[in-house]
Parts: sequence; C-alpha cells; structure tokens
Amino acid sequence: MRKLRIGVIFGGQSGEHEVSLVSARSVINAMDPEKYEIVPIGIDREGRWVTGSDPMAYLEAMAEVRLHGFRSTPPDEDVRVGGTLPPDGLLQSLDVVFPVLHGPYGEDGTIQGLLEIAGVPYVGSGVAASAAGMDKALAKMVFQSQRFPILPYESVTLHEWWFDRQAIIQRVSARLTYPVFVKPANLGSSVGISKVEREEELADAVELAARYDQKILIEQGIPAREIECSILGNEEPIASVPGEVKPGKDWYDYEAKYQSKSTQLVIPAPIPDELTRRVQEIAIGAYKAIGCEGLARVDFLLDKSTGEIYLNELNTMPGFTDVSMYPKLWEATGITYRELVDRLIELALERGR
Repeated sequence: MRKLRIGVIFGGQSGEHEVSLVSARSVINAMDPEKYEIVPIGIDREGRWVTGSDPMAYLEAMAEVRLHGFRSTPPDEDVRVGGTLPPDGLLQSLDVVFPVLHGPYGEDGTIQGLLEIAGVPYVGSGVAASAAGMDKALAKMVFQSQRFPILPYESVTLHEWWFDRQAIIQRVSARLTYPVFVKPANLGSSVGISKVEREEELADAVELAARYDQKILIEQGIPAREIECSILGNEEPIASVPGEVKPGKDWYDYEAKYQSKSTQLVIPAPIPDELTRRVQEIAIGAYKAIGCEGLARVDFLLDKSTGEIYLNELNTMPGFTDVSMYPKLWEATGITYRELVDRLIELALERGR
C-alpha cells in the first residue's frame, strides 16, 4: 500500500513562529513512518518558503541567530530558501497538508486559501472559519448572535486610537470595570497581551498590542478559573473532557504557557458533571457557529465568585507542543497523540472527498 505523502508546514511570519516550530516537531514525531511519507516545509519570518532536507533545523538555527546573534550549527547546504510562493509542483505533489501554523498568515485563512486554490486537502478549518476564529472581535460578534455567554468587551482599531485615544480610554472606563485585558485581535499564545489594573495603564497596553495587530480587543477581567475543551470532527464534532489551566501566577501569559514550570494542567477539570456537560455543549455550539472543521480548542472563563461560565475564545489551530492542552485533553478522553494525528489526516481527506 502506498504511503500517504503528508506536507507539514511550520514557522510563518507571526509572533508565534517559535511555538509553531515546537508544535510541528511534535506532530512530525507522532506520525507513523510506516503509513506516511513526511515532507517538512518551512516558512521563514519574511514569508519565504524553505524546503530541502531539514527546513526545521534551518528555521531553528535562524531563531537562535535572532535570539543570541549566532548559530551553533553550520548551515545545511541542501536547504533551499525560495520566494513568498511555494515552489512549482510542491503542493500538488502532496496527498494532505498539515499546516501547523499559529497566528496571522497561517491560522487566519490565508494559507487555507492557497491550499484551496492548489486543490490539496488540508488539516483544519476552511478559509471563512479560520478567519473568523483568528479575529477574536469577529468571533465574539458571532458568539453574541448565537446567545453564548461572553464577557463585555470593546474592539478598537489603530485608526480610531490614533484619531482620539482619550475618547477610547473614556469609553472603555465607562463600559468596563478594571482590571481589563488588552490583546491583539488576531494573535494567540498570549503574545502582546496585558492585564490593566487602572486607567493610567491602558495606553501602554494598547501600544503593546498595536505592535502585533491593527485591531485591539479590550475585555472585562474577572477573578476566573481557565477551563479549556478540545473539539474534533467535521459535520459531527465531538468534545473532549474539559481541563483546567492553573498558571502558577496572576494570569496565563506567554511565559506561563511555554516557559514556566509552575503552570499546571489539571485534566479532567475539577468541576461538577453538569458544568462539564455545559462546557462541552457550548464548545460544540461555538465550533459549529464559526463553521470549524477538523479541530479547535475552545477556552472558557469560570467566575470564581459567581460560578458563571463564559465563552472566551476559539483556536482553530491550537498548540501541539508536548505541554499543549489540545492533545492532552484528547489523551485523557481516550485518543493518543498518534491516533489524534491519524484522525486529523482522515478528516482532511474526508472533507477533500
């Protein structure tokens, strides 16, 4: 039986470039070499496609140069760095593409559109769902239309901010109660996010988020437990057991996600059975409302004071690192990492057919 030729795309131009590399290495390591011929494909920070013997090593070395100013290994002569479009015939030579890309130019529908044009089946949601899921402000509008419980928020464009920042500060202070969370609307992995305790801190937080996006989301903060649920499937998605993130610090920022050893993932989440069912029901509902396919992780905030559950956001290409919640939740539900990768490839082929 012929092996399926699977292209795994990683890297990209977003602030989550390094996270993508770690996720992709985990995915590649989980693929059964008896079933798949794996074709690693990198995209560097300038958007150039990297192919050849080991694009992963090349991008990891470039990340090392960016961080330390030097690379510890000699360059691989067989790596080819091309242009901002894939080499001719590359995509068409693949049976399935697994785009392990997080953030803009990867998780936002752009790479999905390219793969649609190329006629290649791929893992994950299509163009519209990817774009809606990536834009947290747009996703919240969809969630509101479906009457899912969400916290109050304000969405601000850079144009509005530059035109009259004082009016925006007053609007936020009138509608929301501090603390608030300020984040880029189109990014993940807690990059560019700030917790703002008082009005005087708001401008700096918006300026930080503005380094990553032209649309800024300002959300009501509450004393919350962070609950997450993984979804898998196309037309008939299923939900994993929920898990709880205990960051070991005030909130779940980038350091807590990827660097801190004090962060705990509690699986299953220690919540009542009725609330577990409610989380799973809302997660599947949000997945269908956005139009997702393949996979997503749906994040919730559980108010410590009132016990109310709030839908926070949906991630159409969640982290796949060895500490990521998405695969860990499925493992606790009965699907191993390798089985999960197999299922995602099968779902991509199913949708392609």
